[in-house]
Amino acid sequence: MDAIVVKGSPTPLQGRIRVSGAKNAALPILCATLLSDGNSVLRNVPKLRDIDTTAALLRFLGRDVSVDAPMVSVGETRGTVRPEAPYELVKQMRASVLVLGPLVARYGRAKVSLPGGCAIGARPIDQHLKALEAMGCTIRLERGYVIAEGPNNGGQLQGAEVYFDMPTVTGTENILMAAALAKGRTTLLNCAREPEIVELARILNKMGAEVDGAGTDVIHIKGRARDELAPFDHAIIPDRIEAGTYLIAAAMHEGSDVVVEGADLSDLEPLLVKLRAAGVTLTTEGHDLRVQRTRPIKAVNVTTAPHPGFPTDMQAQFLVLMARARGESVITETIFENRFMHVPELHRMGGEIALRGNTALVRGVDTLYGASVMATDLRASASLILAGLVAEGETEVRRVYHLDRGYEKIEEKLNAVGASLTRVRNAEG
Repeated sequence: MDAIVVKGSPTPLQGRIRVSGAKNAALPILCATLLSDGNSVLRNVPKLRDIDTTAALLRFLGRDVSVDAPMVSVGETRGTVRPEAPYELVKQMRASVLVLGPLVARYGRAKVSLPGGCAIGARPIDQHLKALEAMGCTIRLERGYVIAEGPNNGGQLQGAEVYFDMPTVTGTENILMAAALAKGRTTLLNCAREPEIVELARILNKMGAEVDGAGTDVIHIKGRARDELAPFDHAIIPDRIEAGTYLIAAAMHEGSDVVVEGADLSDLEPLLVKLRAAGVTLTTEGHDLRVQRTRPIKAVNVTTAPHPGFPTDMQAQFLVLMARARGESVITETIFENRFMHVPELHRMGGEIALRGNTALVRGVDTLYGASVMATDLRASASLILAGLVAEGETEVRRVYHLDRGYEKIEEKLNAVGASLTRVRNAEG
């Protein structure tokens, strides 16, 4: 397994970093290509392992997929459609469950492996299944698979009113896609409101569905017949979590002056508010954001929440910034039950962090120390890289295959602004 060695330095970061396209927008949009025939093209796609996994799944289903980042082309079905997502592919990436809605809506049936748990929490799909049943599906669970069949042995789904018991991003996305080919009108209540859902709705409207209300907690969809949706050509939005990670990377060093190019400021507002409160100077320059740190970081409390609250995907990175702040901060995680697994690794680097259930009490320290640490999930990986930037000596971050799921060319981007990251191929652990 690869590792990344980060050579810590007091030298501030200077320069420009370009944000890649949003992985979490690209994955459901690639699954939405199942809703139509013809050739769809998705641009500004990051070169990431999760994109390759989704492409492999679409090929298994019978699509002709060409990946040449930053462009992915998905062509006509080759022969008979195979509406089945096997465990071997789904286990690599939980987002694979997003083929369930498109498959049963388009082809009348689907067999998709249950994704199971993951490192940061259980993330069940009961809300997906409840919604599909409301639309006329027959659902059964059999030997680790969800088997879904449309009304009357594979007929067209029926529009329905669906209430999600809690906001769910993948649940909202899955049922949005299913409703695009449902007969009549579907209303989704208590929806997730993330920008990636707005982007998916934008695609479905391009294809010919009528989606209204994405970005709010109530979404209305007027579906089409199974052969009425068209392919699309679309460039996806920038990755707000990648952008936020680089904002914090710049904020780690006093004296840093970095321009993060292509950041969508409206999607980053909860993070920007906290960074300003911590003493970071942020200046808008067109579609870019300039990050300057001219004084010590102040301790700031954070509680994660569904969008438009503070994103759980930025919690680990912000916690590292607070680990070097003046004073004590309280970081509360409300989304996932196991999202402090980076904390024991930060202890190895000299961090003073106490865990109390879903809360981390962080006392800022003057110095972190390089150590060999283990990445446990995608955002934890990024947080350990950030800690290594300001640690004394070298930090070896192992198992960075997690990192490769969500950050395109992170070594190149950070090295270009003055960091020192080296990838070690086939490292132990």
